[in-house]
Amino acid sequence: MILPIYLYGQPVLRGDNEEIPADYPNLKELVANMFDTMYNADGVGLAAPQVGLSIRLLVIDADILSDDFPECKDFKRAMINPRITERSEEQVSMDEGCLSFPGLHEKVSRAKSIRITYLDEEFVSHEEELHGFAARVAQHEYEHLEGGVFIDNISPIRKQLSKGKLNNIIKGTVRCAYRTKVVGK
Repeated sequence: MILPIYLYGQPVLRGDNEEIPADYPNLKELVANMFDTMYNADGVGLAAPQVGLSIRLLVIDADILSDDFPECKDFKRAMINPRITERSEEQVSMDEGCLSFPGLHEKVSRAKSIRITYLDEEFVSHEEELHGFAARVAQHEYEHLEGGVFIDNISPIRKQLSKGKLNNIIKGTVRCAYRTKVVGK
């Protein structure tokens, strides 16, 4: 089932997110719905707050980018209760966009590599070291679980220059090719 993606201005994008217990109802169905929603919107990652849920869950499928970023080959994960435990000091700056910010792209600096722990859909524990674009995607989605969004990482002048676009997203006057939920609707 395709879920609506919550756009900038929705309080759930800035809230606290709860750990998911092993008995969370319909978790596998939710994960499948999040993947379907992400694919429908041509995304490579999606976090639970972006579909209105204040829980620590994200999905990623960056395999489509593997021609340009080999580290993304077969990088498809559902991450339950993830925690980034290490970040490299070396940063890389690249353009990013976000399904909750349609039409907005900005340069964001992120750690070149990270170490992340998480549970899969069977609640099996994993620890991975991610590099390059795979690390970027994981950090972007993880930031949603921490109540942050990618524009938190841009300069004040870039935020000011993006103010018109941000206001249009809040007002719901942006066009999207996917289902959305805007403030007050």
